[in-house]
Amino acid sequence: MSYKNLDQQNLSFLKELLSTNSPSGYEVNAAKVWQNYVNQFAEVSGDVLNNSIGVLNPQAEFKIMIAGHYDEIGLQVMYISKEGYLYVRRLGGIDLLSLPGSEVVVITKKGTISGVLGKIPIHVQSPTERTKAIELEDLWIDIGVDSEEEAANLVEVGDPVAIKSNFHYLGQHKIVSKGMDDKIGAFIVAEVLRNLSTQQLKVGVYGVATSQEELGARGAITSTFKVNPHVGFCLDVGIATDVPGIEERKYGKMRLGGGASITHSADNNVVLVRLLQQTAQQNNIQYQDVASKSATGGTDTAHMQLARQGVATALISVPNRYMHTQVEMCDLRDVDEIISLLVETIKVIDKDAIVDFVPSHM
Repeated sequence: MSYKNLDQQNLSFLKELLSTNSPSGYEVNAAKVWQNYVNQFAEVSGDVLNNSIGVLNPQAEFKIMIAGHYDEIGLQVMYISKEGYLYVRRLGGIDLLSLPGSEVVVITKKGTISGVLGKIPIHVQSPTERTKAIELEDLWIDIGVDSEEEAANLVEVGDPVAIKSNFHYLGQHKIVSKGMDDKIGAFIVAEVLRNLSTQQLKVGVYGVATSQEELGARGAITSTFKVNPHVGFCLDVGIATDVPGIEERKYGKMRLGGGASITHSADNNVVLVRLLQQTAQQNNIQYQDVASKSATGGTDTAHMQLARQGVATALISVPNRYMHTQVEMCDLRDVDEIISLLVETIKVIDKDAIVDFVPSHM
């Protein structure tokens, strides 16, 4: 494998980040991993919501913010039965159909406890039960104990639950892992900072790994208010339509290996989007244009855009198959192109330090 921006060192960081459990609201361990890496080339700080911020040239008046969230969908313990089974609720929009039979870890004050998500075997279900939609209350976590008392010595109500780490390579360029949404974006943020750290910048660049995106982009709201940027780039995953059963006429065309996905919606400043396209063309960077399914919302971008007096924002998506399951899949070629696109675009903005992002015509 040969990439412009990826090597064994930063791919090891990516594996560590993806393998670190961080259900929404409980991102502290992922924050430590991200901050320890970025601290090698940028000024790093955290905040009360578990956002992490790496800064290059903080004295600059003109500020560019790059954000990707590192929280992952998960579960949370609500009840312990007399038999010692754990019943849970969602942390974010986890796909219930993918859960039965999954290995999980319960994150406790003392460490992690392994478990499996169980349900009634198909052999003892009626034909109607076999075809009905799965409800979360139909599932439980078995941690291998025999009583409520034994379970309560290990786990407490309120403990978060994550899918067991499962990072691996598939084929020549693809990686599979739970939590790809959106630790792959937080990884790109770190790599853009690393690449720009060798430049003499006129602008300030603020790389932010945001928290609680899966619960309503809460970390993006507070971190954007804190940074107060002029320009904001959001990195998130987008639904790849290169699998059976997804109509491109309805959802657009986004494929793994197609390059950076530049999004078109009300969340995306027209001038900034055109700058991304022009920069890609001038630097032979592969990209694909995608109009989002909804006119606004769905990522941190909308919340960045509406902070304070408003921010010129653009969403760049990493094509992702099997979204919100434990086998999300992305392509390293797309990651590589996105890093190049952001680095080169920020260099263009940096030349004059101020760019007019109000469109003069359409």
